[in-house]
Amino acid sequence: MTAQTSERGIARSSARDLAQIAVFAALIAALGLPGALQIGTTGVPITFQTLGVMLAGAILGARKGFLAVLLLEALVAAGLPLLSGGRGGLGVFVGPSAGYLLGWLLGVVVIGWFTARLLPRYRVLPALGATALGGIVAVYAIGVPWVAVATGIPFWASLTGSLVFLPGDILKVVVTVLVAKQVHRAWPGLIAPQPWPWARDTAHTAAEPTTVEASTTARAE
Repeated sequence: MTAQTSERGIARSSARDLAQIAVFAALIAALGLPGALQIGTTGVPITFQTLGVMLAGAILGARKGFLAVLLLEALVAAGLPLLSGGRGGLGVFVGPSAGYLLGWLLGVVVIGWFTARLLPRYRVLPALGATALGGIVAVYAIGVPWVAVATGIPFWASLTGSLVFLPGDILKVVVTVLVAKQVHRAWPGLIAPQPWPWARDTAHTAAEPTTVEASTTARAE
């Protein structure tokens, strides 16, 4: 009976995870419906879909957020026009914006990793920094060099051209953190809180003397 209950719990958890992944993949796709704004000469459009990527990392965490973005990009690669402006197909993964699509995968993992370590309190200022690190720095780290290579322009020209995205991306970071804070307050447990690596090492080091003392006591007895 206990084994059956455990199996049912795992099945429910897996079904819930799959549903969350599908919902956020659909959310990112839906955020492309308003279309794209083409500014500058880099060939990379301004869209709302980066907001969906940030929300996926901040609400679902690194693993499920990554899978949500990966699912969306797999459907795009299969030909579905789910990117802003109705873009889809393998061609988008060799164009100027392909680096940003790959950057989404890195960015969502970075946001999710840090968010798990900011919970359960999820203070606003650290959350803003973590979301900006993943949603802006990590995405640009892949997107900007890719644009330079794909278009044949100098790296610094590509970097300067990307600055047009910055005000909108900062606004998306703020919106993401405010939404995620309310979501985690209303539905705690969407992301399991994790310790910082140095906190884990400290706890392990602190436990070692206790283990030695217990072993010494046992020998003495």
